Amino acid sequence: MLSFLIYLIFLIPLCFLNGGWWLVHSLFFLISFLFIFGFPYFTIWSSLGYMLGCDYISYGLVLLSFWICVLMITASESILRVNYYSGLFLAFVVLLMVALFCTFTSISLFSFYLFFESSLIPTVFLILGWGYQPERLQAGIYLLFYTLLASLPMLVGIFYFYDINSSVCLFLLSSGFFSSFFYFCMILAFLIKMPMFLVHLWLPSAHVEAPISGSMILAGVLLKLGGYGLLRVFAILTNFFNLNFIWVSISLVGGFLVSLICMRQTDLKSLIAYSSVAHMGLVIGGIMTMNYWGFCGSFTLMIAHGLCSSGLFCLANISYERLGSRSLLISRGMLSLMPSMSFWWFMLSACNMAAPPSLNLLGELSLLNSLVSWSWVSMFFLILISFFSAAYTLYMFSYSQHGLYYSGIYCCSLGYSREFLLLFLHWLPLNLFILSGDVVMIWL
Repeated sequence: MLSFLIYLIFLIPLCFLNGGWWLVHSLFFLISFLFIFGFPYFTIWSSLGYMLGCDYISYGLVLLSFWICVLMITASESILRVNYYSGLFLAFVVLLMVALFCTFTSISLFSFYLFFESSLIPTVFLILGWGYQPERLQAGIYLLFYTLLASLPMLVGIFYFYDINSSVCLFLLSSGFFSSFFYFCMILAFLIKMPMFLVHLWLPSAHVEAPISGSMILAGVLLKLGGYGLLRVFAILTNFFNLNFIWVSISLVGGFLVSLICMRQTDLKSLIAYSSVAHMGLVIGGIMTMNYWGFCGSFTLMIAHGLCSSGLFCLANISYERLGSRSLLISRGMLSLMPSMSFWWFMLSACNMAAPPSLNLLGELSLLNSLVSWSWVSMFFLILISFFSAAYTLYMFSYSQHGLYYSGIYCCSLGYSREFLLLFLHWLPLNLFILSGDVVMIWL
């Protein structure tokens, strides 16, 4: 594990070289493939040092982080083209990857907290430095304060845990009796990071103001930090099983309400951001049911959603670069102007509404299974969430691709091979991993 960390740290000086963009990009691709081929060695708490170790859950999310970071650099070619502090941008991407790597492989609760918070710093700099509108300052502060205020109780909880066990090791969470105060302290930060309905307001504003790279990493990996944290503190959740109905109820009702909000959006990025909240609601519900199907399904849906929503943000950015607007009223009729791009719109929209053979289908089916076995009442909301998920995705696709194109459009290129490669690399793992469903569902 340490070798990958050292590899990443030594990428930082290369970011500032002349022509270093493609070098860092290629080396990032290389490290992703090295990590894929290390699958048999990295999934049994191997390379177990004092602080870092890797199991199946860590492995999947670290691999997702590597993949999304590579695609972030591919998508942000406009920064290189105008040479807008491209070296600094690359350095922030690498620093963010270092923070994510350490978060997902931490065994100590305190180091997990430390890196969990430090991943916020490069993200805020990406939004403030390369965002589009002046409102990005407000979005950055929203993101910072929501996350920091929720994380302070978690720090108190970690100290309380240390006071009882004289250790902050994750493996000891299943031992000992904990109070409900500790339960709330430990999960509050993760629920806001997911984000759960009612504390989700930071997400749409952050997405709308972030550059494409910020949106990709935010939707692809940073939301998964919350889910990963909940999977790690699973032992505490089982001790307070009778309180979990609160979070399941909020998530399912919230998922339905957010789906209705999606139907009223005219901003493309905002629509995709709200759809993330609806999907993450299902993940929270699945984890809180405390059964094996929910645990495995939430992990699968997190991986699937990371690839799918990141790809949709790329498509929204491709339209934005051509038209200068994210409005669905202006970016309509794209089928007439960019027919080959409409193919990718369709493929990723189909994945977003969990059409086969995408990983989303696998994740959502197992979550439906776990939630219905938990309570029959949840079936009503699950039907509504599934229906409206398809409805807002079709609304987004049909509005943006069909109809008359806006008369104010003065130029539109069909698409570059870089963009097609970028979308293909989102779509391929999303549909290919269904063939190894046992691995993705942690059934090994």
